[in-house]
Amino acid sequence: MRLEKGQTLGEFIIENQKDFKYSSGELTRLLSSIKLASKIVNQKVNQAGLTDILGTLGKENIQGETQQKLDVFANEVFIRTLSQREVVCGIASEENDDFIEIQSCINSEMSKYVVLIDPLDGSSNIDVNVSVGTIFSIYRRITPAGTPVQLEDFLQPGNAQVAAGYVVYGSSTMLIFTTGNGVNGFTLNPSIGTYYLSHPNLKIPEEGNIYSINEGNYAHFPQGVKDYLKYCQAEEDERPYTSRYIGSLCADFHRNMIKGGIYIYPSGTTSPNGKLRLLYECNPIAFLTEQAGGKASDGFNRILDLQPKELHQRVPFFCGSKKMVEKAEEFMKN
Repeated sequence: MRLEKGQTLGEFIIENQKDFKYSSGELTRLLSSIKLASKIVNQKVNQAGLTDILGTLGKENIQGETQQKLDVFANEVFIRTLSQREVVCGIASEENDDFIEIQSCINSEMSKYVVLIDPLDGSSNIDVNVSVGTIFSIYRRITPAGTPVQLEDFLQPGNAQVAAGYVVYGSSTMLIFTTGNGVNGFTLNPSIGTYYLSHPNLKIPEEGNIYSINEGNYAHFPQGVKDYLKYCQAEEDERPYTSRYIGSLCADFHRNMIKGGIYIYPSGTTSPNGKLRLLYECNPIAFLTEQAGGKASDGFNRILDLQPKELHQRVPFFCGSKKMVEKAEEFMKN
């Protein structure tokens, strides 16, 4: 893989597409769609205080969560953009009840991919000018090309992903992705609308000193998580660790990937299976985590080996620095 800091995203894809085990042109079209949609969403996020895009719609999505106006805008942008590239046969979004079949009038045999997406992760933060993001996961369909896409095309384990990534709309806008050959990060130059390679070959430190969890739910956590938090806070060796929690998965994960740390969203009495969705959030972040040398599990099992049972399935999630996740798993098993 050729990595040259300052490469544009387009140059990077062309020069490294041989590492993608399927057709290189397909990868180019897929990532170009995501790149374009992310720039449109980024522009709207940056104008959030100036246009009528803040606040809620007064409606709930399939998850029972109140939809923000930007949730709906981002969802429409990504679906519309991905639908126009004749490479995607179906899209599943956290904001939609069911998957969307993409009707391709011509070259339908070329539409071999399904995309699962959380169009605006952490959208409740937008009103207070805190980082939000987009998370995406890409699979090859398993039903025959040219036929209608089926639910089974989406219910694949995470180890079948061909690409995954996220966009974080923060102090700068970054697109981070993997195709199974390491993790690379690109920063958007907003003045010319181009992504440049800024973080080549990202690696999660094996050990870290940051833990990210919503401690407001402490009373509802499993005993293993409570014990691990006490371990993190104990004044021994290199501890206590630092607590940092943004409330946007991709922003919390992005920080921990660069600095070293663990992100936890466990099960609890108020959310027996956790809150994060296996297909839209956990699988893509787990793929990135492992490609960057980290570990991701549900506290007991590898996330990427879990067999999804439904589109909006939730699971507990532990991810980040390998040794920190392994230590948390020790407490979960005791």
